Amino acid sequence: MNPQAKLIFTTSLLLGTTITISSNHWILAWTGLEINTLAILPLISKSHHPRAVEAATKYFLVQAAASALVLFSSMTNAWHTGQWDITQLTHPTSCLILTSAIAIKLGLVPFHFWFPEVLQGSPLTTGLLLSTAMKFPPITLLFMTSQSLNSTLLTTMAIMSTALGGWMGLNQTQTRKILAFSSISHLGWMAIIITYSPKLALLNFYLYTLMTAAVFLTMNSMKVLKLSTLMTSWTKSPALSTALLLTLLSLAGLPPLTGFLPKWLIIQELTKQEMPLMATMISLLSLLSLFFYLRLAYCSTITLPPHTTNHMKRWHIHKPVNTQMAILTTLSIMLLPISPIILTIM
Repeated sequence: MNPQAKLIFTTSLLLGTTITISSNHWILAWTGLEINTLAILPLISKSHHPRAVEAATKYFLVQAAASALVLFSSMTNAWHTGQWDITQLTHPTSCLILTSAIAIKLGLVPFHFWFPEVLQGSPLTTGLLLSTAMKFPPITLLFMTSQSLNSTLLTTMAIMSTALGGWMGLNQTQTRKILAFSSISHLGWMAIIITYSPKLALLNFYLYTLMTAAVFLTMNSMKVLKLSTLMTSWTKSPALSTALLLTLLSLAGLPPLTGFLPKWLIIQELTKQEMPLMATMISLLSLLSLFFYLRLAYCSTITLPPHTTNHMKRWHIHKPVNTQMAILTTLSIMLLPISPIILTIM
């Protein structure tokens, strides 16, 4: 892609996100979401492969439907209450429609079908944007309207997302699809807590973004798109494979890594809200995700040649250390000990 065009689309993404997260008026927030959608479409379809074009088309249709619902929800609320302020969403029907619209935008179950397909058709760098940056504006809208949302509906969708995200990722061989189902599962953890402790949901999102960015950038550096390629990556870049192992275990939420912090705090908050059954269910369902993270970790570091994979061996390349990746990986692994400081800032 032309560097100038790429710069325009990236700037538009930043602009759209900034407009949405800083607006108080529904029309401005909707405008930001639309700018975001239109800016990411060329980045999805830049390879001109039929699958990439298909992914861009699916993404456009789904996001257009979700944006229409956001507009409809805000107009219904304005009709009944005379308020266009985002924090003044009080009409029950508007709250219900908005929850569904944001669920579609995020890819929460039962509106998750588009997300693995779109991620599979996108390059890894665009996949990273779709999994992290594109989810920030909708999460912000949930954060601002969290007092008005239906907690029963969100809890149901959260439990279903954690269950299906873990269940459907079990038999995947494509790394992008595995990461898509991982994202759906993590969104379940955010959705279950957003009405009770919005700041905790945002903290979970920030840490999820850190860890996912580290995984995507590592896989992009190693050119890994499927498990069979991942099996031969150790000989090519052992240091990166080791970093990937630790980041994946952090994403799974194992102590003493960073990923354990949000899960621990969410379970604690759910117990405080007298929801021990939900806390137990979501904890047990996260074991499904743990299985495919362990599978990825096993493929990346423990499966050493010789093995039966019919895959061409790659040369061992000595690449210069990527500072950005080094910082992200360190943060993805080592933030748990400073959790008291993080909680003080919150």
